[in-house]
Amino acid sequence: MADCLFCRMASGEMPVDKLYDDDQLFAIRDINPRAPVHFMVIPKEHIPTLAELTEGQAPLLYRMVAVAREIAAEEGIAERGYRVVINCGREGGQAVFHLHMHVLGGRTLRAEG
Repeated sequence: MADCLFCRMASGEMPVDKLYDDDQLFAIRDINPRAPVHFMVIPKEHIPTLAELTEGQAPLLYRMVAVAREIAAEEGIAERGYRVVINCGREGGQAVFHLHMHVLGGRTLRAEG
């Protein structure tokens, strides 16, 4: 989608420093980090929200988790622990309507309720 920030990043139209990049996904640091380590794993395919993910796209979600785990290890937070979050919809806190996974760590995170 031409007006989607993450689609423009995925296509290379908007250059960004990527932590990870393959044919399905890329990962970047969050520009407004909520923890010492805060990155996002983003599919290149435009899927607006988690609610619109189809059963056929389940392997993509697994791939997102696998990449998050790999980067968490590289960032040194895998052993101590980290949080994985996917916001869904406006009331769920989603700001960019292109599926993405936040990974946060590097400090003790308080319980969310």
